[in-house]
Amino acid sequence: MHRRTFIHTLISGLGILGFQGAMHRTNGISRKILLQESPLAGYQYHRAPGVWPFLREGEQLRLIREPHNRHDPNAIAVWFKNDMLGYVPRRENRTLAQVMDRGEKLKARITRLLVESDPWQRLRFEVFLDGRAIT
Repeated sequence: MHRRTFIHTLISGLGILGFQGAMHRTNGISRKILLQESPLAGYQYHRAPGVWPFLREGEQLRLIREPHNRHDPNAIAVWFKNDMLGYVPRRENRTLAQVMDRGEKLKARITRLLVESDPWQRLRFEVFLDGRAIT
C-alpha cells in the first residue's frame, strides 16, 4: 500500500477527516497522532541552506497551507521561525491539505538532519495531528 493511501485510510478510519473521537486525553495529557514523515521538498530553492547552522533535530516547524499556489493546489509550505525552508512533497501533501482545509491543527518537527549532497536527503520532518484540536 502506498504511503499516501495508507495515511488516507488511517485518517479516515480514525475519523480524523470528520474528527469524531480520533484523539483522546489520558490523565489530562493530549495525545498526538503521527500522520507522516517526509523529506523536505525544495530545500535548495528556499531559505533552508541559509538557516542550516541553526536547525536542530526536534525543532518545531510551522506548516502553512497555500491553496492558491499556481504549481500545486495542495501546497503546504514548511517554515522554521521566519524562514521558509521548502514544501511538503507534492506526492505526500494531499491528505494533509484536506486536514488543514478542515481547520485542524497540524504540528511538525525536524526528525533528521544529514550533510548530504542530495537536497532530498538533508532534512526530514514528522507531521502530527495536534491533540489540542480536539475538544
